Amino acid sequence: MTRTTTVPTPVGRARLTAAEAGDARATLVLGHGAGGGIGARDLAALAKALPAHGIRVIRVEQPWRVAGRKVGPAPAVLDQAWTAVLDAVPRDVPVVVGGRSAGARVACRTAGAVDAHAVVALAFPLHLPGRPERSRLDELVGAGVPTLVVQGERDSFGRPGEFPQGGPFDLVPIAHADHGMAVLKAHDQQETLDLVVSTVRAWVGNAVTAPRR
Repeated sequence: MTRTTTVPTPVGRARLTAAEAGDARATLVLGHGAGGGIGARDLAALAKALPAHGIRVIRVEQPWRVAGRKVGPAPAVLDQAWTAVLDAVPRDVPVVVGGRSAGARVACRTAGAVDAHAVVALAFPLHLPGRPERSRLDELVGAGVPTLVVQGERDSFGRPGEFPQGGPFDLVPIAHADHGMAVLKAHDQQETLDLVVSTVRAWVGNAVTAPRR
């Protein structure tokens, strides 16, 4: 069952689309990127598949998108809205936060403030395309909770090999995928999404049963 609600935040109303799970053992709250919404292929695939495995998925539309604006606000404003949304999320089971691209950055920056159990970062934008010297690695490593990075091998915002080895996060490369988890026609898009889903499903299941740091 999927239900949609709105939540007031200090910067406008956010919209939550929840895919409920029977006998849920975890809640995964996902934010969208700066250039797209909750219909992004990886977010949609997770919302469709994970509830059958006991993981409730809540996709969050930031207030700026709900209001119809085309450009997102400053990071501090995104974080303010996100923390307000997480205050309204049920805590009946462990809560894992995450998102794709800019949404992953928000989740990492606020993980401690919202008392998240863990973080799932899809297509983390390590840097702007062609600007590796302007790294956002500090946001990722600063999450302070177990963190999964799911990164396409063709991601121009940071390929898997650009992330440091042995960092305080688990990194899973997705073969042939770009920043949007899209693959070239020579490869199977559904298989790629299935890999993203199975990776997140297994990792979240382990994260919520492990003792908290």
